[in-house]
Amino acid sequence: MGHPPTVDYQPPLRWYSHLWRYVLAVGIGLVVWVPVMEAQSEDAPALFWLDLGLGIGVFVLVWWRRRWPMTIAVLAVLATPLSSLAGGAITLATVSLATRRRWWQVVVIGVLSLVMTWVYYQVQPVSDTDPAWLVSLFSVLAVAASLGWGMFIGSRRELIWTLRQRAEEAEAERDLRASQARSNERERIAREMHDVLAHRISQISMHAGALTFRDDLTADEMRASAGVIREKAHEALTDLRGVLGVLRDGSGAILTGPQPTYEDVGALVAELRGDGAQITVDGDLPPDVAVPQAVGRTIFRIVQEGTTNARKHAPGATIRIRIAGDLDDGVEVEIRNGLGFGPTATPGAGLGLVGLAERAELAGGRLTHGIESGTFVLRAWLPWSG
Repeated sequence: MGHPPTVDYQPPLRWYSHLWRYVLAVGIGLVVWVPVMEAQSEDAPALFWLDLGLGIGVFVLVWWRRRWPMTIAVLAVLATPLSSLAGGAITLATVSLATRRRWWQVVVIGVLSLVMTWVYYQVQPVSDTDPAWLVSLFSVLAVAASLGWGMFIGSRRELIWTLRQRAEEAEAERDLRASQARSNERERIAREMHDVLAHRISQISMHAGALTFRDDLTADEMRASAGVIREKAHEALTDLRGVLGVLRDGSGAILTGPQPTYEDVGALVAELRGDGAQITVDGDLPPDVAVPQAVGRTIFRIVQEGTTNARKHAPGATIRIRIAGDLDDGVEVEIRNGLGFGPTATPGAGLGLVGLAERAELAGGRLTHGIESGTFVLRAWLPWSG
């Protein structure tokens, strides 16, 4: 795996970062220059002024070490034999280059630095009392230390950059998962509300249809039917507002919607019977074991959508509901009704049974529907565990 682009993990330097680097470089340069300064001024005055001027020039040159790291480092190292004062600036340039951790550059600068250091001892009026092997060892250690320190700094910068990138990616992934969770929650609640709205609107349509075709109703009966329509319209409007709230909310809060259970099936059937529907229910679930909430909610929606479809497409037909099962075999829901005559006048999206099939599959079950011996049959199976 290659390194990321250097510009990605090299931190920008502020004024104080530049300041302490230059102060340190000046200190290193003076430490190197002071031992030969007196000898230069006495034996080679021209070399003294050349050392001073070239040293200042290299200090100015290393300002652009990040823009052209290899070029600046080579030019600075080439000044080694003629300027002791530039030693600090040369060290700064080589360390900066080594932070890039390009091996060929490190090797080239390392070899060039050793060669130029040898030339330095040949040109400058330095004391030759030290053994040659000791001078060579010191030169190798100094160059290796500079390059090694630079590579360590570069490795640490890249590590920090990598950790920061991983943290940002983890945060982005966390936000994405949270957004997906909110989207899934809104979608689930909207699906729940769709089932409720379909049920309410079908009731309104049927009551309005009765008022259209019957001309023998008394004023009280018409007011009662109109009151039922108004009540159902109010309930549908309330549910619609809930749907819009779910779809528009972007705050990230967990939204709550209607959460019916298996126990609510009886109330639903009673409501339908109160509206004039003919319904028979055969329930055969274990009386001593509670139906899981997820399974009960799915059973309720299946019964609600199945009866809504039956009343919409076959008004007046008897609806037979059978709910049976146990912990081992799961729960089977079957809804039967006679076929209607002609198309329904109640509008619909045509997606009710599709949504039920998806709901059953999400619960780990299955749903089928079709015509059997002149009867429309909706049959679903759900695992007890939900």
